[in-house]
Amino acid sequence: MTRDGSATGGTGGPSLEARLRRLEEIVGQLETEELELDKALALFEEGVGHVKEAESSLAAAELRVEELLGEGVASGDRPGEDGAA
Repeated sequence: MTRDGSATGGTGGPSLEARLRRLEEIVGQLETEELELDKALALFEEGVGHVKEAESSLAAAELRVEELLGEGVASGDRPGEDGAA
């Protein structure tokens, strides 16, 4: 976690939130600006990289949640799962 409470990317890069903000900026530029082809492709390539890293971060977070919930199931700690209706 970073000091502002956001998780950093798996490679020590930008946080998921920072990646999403940058993706919004890229989409905005691609939608509204008249860009030269090279600039548009460079922005698109950067965006694809952010999407891949974001997907990786989300997959890691999902795995961690599953691990934590699995630990609770093993010890019977998950509420509402004791068989009572």
